[in-house]
Amino acid sequence: MYAIIETGGKQYKVSAGDTIFIEKLDVEADSEVVFDKVIAIGTDDSINVGTPYVAGATVTAKAIKNGKGKKIVVFTYKPKKNEKRKMGHRQPYTKVEIAAINA
Repeated sequence: MYAIIETGGKQYKVSAGDTIFIEKLDVEADSEVVFDKVIAIGTDDSINVGTPYVAGATVTAKAIKNGKGKKIVVFTYKPKKNEKRKMGHRQPYTKVEIAAINA
């Protein structure tokens, strides 16, 4: 069984036992998270698609840790003007482990 959930403006296909990195949530480590924006739930032989969400369906997960991703370098410049700027960015994330899909 799998589910497609929406969180942080993105969609993720998850199954029980999966570990995913999502946009940072305001939760502590080792706490339970419930995702109620379930777009679709699929089994081996059928799929249930919501309009826009499946009614009564939730996905429970456990927040493992909060952290920051690897640094990326953002470099902007304007040619022939001697104007340049170098910045770095580290995107915050929350690592969660999917516990159960409740259809």
